[in-house]
Amino acid sequence: MKVLLKNYVTGKATESDMEVVATEAVELKVPEGSKDTIVLKNLYLSCDPYMRSRMTKHEIPSYVPDFVPGEVITGQGVSKVVDSTHADYKVGELVCGMTGWEEYSLISNPQNFFKINHPEIPLSHYTGIVGMPGFTAHIGFNEIAAPKKGEYVFVSAAAGAVGQLVGQFAKLMGCYVVGSAGSDEKVELLKNKFGFDNAFNYKKESDLNLALQRFFPEGIDIYFENVGGATLDAVLQNMRSHGRIVACGMISQYNLVEPDGIHNLFQIVAKRIRMEGFFVSDHLSSYRKFEEMTVQYIKEDKITYVEDIVEGLKNAPSALIGLFEGRNVGKQVVVVSRE
Repeated sequence: MKVLLKNYVTGKATESDMEVVATEAVELKVPEGSKDTIVLKNLYLSCDPYMRSRMTKHEIPSYVPDFVPGEVITGQGVSKVVDSTHADYKVGELVCGMTGWEEYSLISNPQNFFKINHPEIPLSHYTGIVGMPGFTAHIGFNEIAAPKKGEYVFVSAAAGAVGQLVGQFAKLMGCYVVGSAGSDEKVELLKNKFGFDNAFNYKKESDLNLALQRFFPEGIDIYFENVGGATLDAVLQNMRSHGRIVACGMISQYNLVEPDGIHNLFQIVAKRIRMEGFFVSDHLSSYRKFEEMTVQYIKEDKITYVEDIVEGLKNAPSALIGLFEGRNVGKQVVVVSRE
């Protein structure tokens, strides 16, 4: 079984833009003569917002290649090596990296895969808290934002795969942190499980500017940007002088043909705000240090994580589309196989 992109998408993506198809019997051996190649049995797949961008044909190339209609969708995953001609990967080893939305994948030159050093924690965590989303939260907040104790931090999409960790990293730094989310259930999760100082349901706020003034009467030092659009516009009005905006993603814009305009950009000048985007792939040399730090946090119960688990590759398209409808609570994971 595998998931294909049926056609390029304009506007809102739907499940019908993808197709789940049966596959013929798979030869679980590296083709004869192939060097530095591995065959993977995929166990857990990650659903991530950036994947929506890859479903659209870009005339000007985007930061990641577009998917190709008729071909298998790819994304971050956890897999087991079932055959290998690569000196660094042995049969039976567990790895995480960019794999196919299929039961088995043939990977040539797997230089961007990491071996899983801590199989004692749930393997699904390598799609989230110890995987790309967790690493993204760490690099964006701890490295790019460079927080200081006592600073005021706002996180949008705060109950998602990245946001829930940004808030917890902020608390570990001694910051005051508020998050926004799209349901009362998620708001309670932020306050009662993840330890945010406060949180609000943005769908219930008629004026985001006034909402932020309520939670940040002295302004915002650090904004971790996951949403874009109206939220970014309101944040710009409420930033403190010399504040930092870390641009991780803008999920409210991904299904729009014409992106929303931002009206308060002059605040960047007036308040001397630094706004910086980043690709976590630029920081892969720091991954092992992050992995050890985060696993230790998990074992010491200093941070926690919520996953939204969907069973079966056939349900992967629904899970991906659900990200843009707010259906997931926590990190969205698809289980292909548990062994």
